[in-house]
Amino acid sequence: MRQTDPSKGSNFEGSKTSAQPLTPSEDRQWAMLAHFGLILGCIPAAVIFAVYRDRGPFTAQEAKEAFNFALPLTVLAIALNVLTLIPGLGWLFAVLAVVLWIFMTLMGARAGIEVNKGRPYRYSMNLRLLK
Repeated sequence: MRQTDPSKGSNFEGSKTSAQPLTPSEDRQWAMLAHFGLILGCIPAAVIFAVYRDRGPFTAQEAKEAFNFALPLTVLAIALNVLTLIPGLGWLFAVLAVVLWIFMTLMGARAGIEVNKGRPYRYSMNLRLLK
């Protein structure tokens, strides 16, 4: 839509309201980052899905997969970290929290590497909460 700027007497155009689709390379990159983001829990995958779901089908698919895998584990990690406050047994829950974080990180790295090659990745244990 063209509008006239009364002070300059010239026409200008506003920016587009919809974002451009991702290129295949960008689509693969954001899908990979959704999996690599598991090092921080489920939040990166959720943000990537929310921002790019309409712009890249591969990103939407892989961000959903990463989010579905990470959500229950993130909740469990938070619970384990809260349980570390228990006197006497806190150390056990701290160790379990670290082991869980390492597991999530390694699984996210493995998935991210596969996705970067353009291959869809499916976690063997996944609740598929977000469809």
